[in-house]
Amino acid sequence: MAIQTRNKRSIAFSLVSMSDIVFLLLIFFMLTSTLVAPNAIKLLLPSSSSKTMAKQTITIYINENMNYFIEESRVNEADLQSRLENSLTAQQEASVVLRADKTVPVQYVVNVIDVVNTINTKRNTKHKVILATSPRK
Repeated sequence: MAIQTRNKRSIAFSLVSMSDIVFLLLIFFMLTSTLVAPNAIKLLLPSSSSKTMAKQTITIYINENMNYFIEESRVNEADLQSRLENSLTAQQEASVVLRADKTVPVQYVVNVIDVVNTINTKRNTKHKVILATSPRK
């Protein structure tokens, strides 16, 4: 004699709670990723007590090995002007933030300023160069 139960077990799986968790995780990661702006190139910036804030358009890095980077892509000194000019094509007044390691000789910083000034003269624009520093402790 077979004994049968009155209540049948449901084999179906509800995905509603799983989708809630996925959406909460998605919102969490979207919010936290916008708050973090990591620098891919690690530099020891010179210290300063000034607080000049400007909207940065393009960032140029010079690391301790005297290598130039526009954003995170490496650039030769000879190609610096053409690459920077291509990046600044559609803008009249952009801020170029220069992040140079504190061990870099001043001549390398002046080279970037000269390139931006050459672009300004050639295209009749008003791009600015801002030297990034770390806060003085």
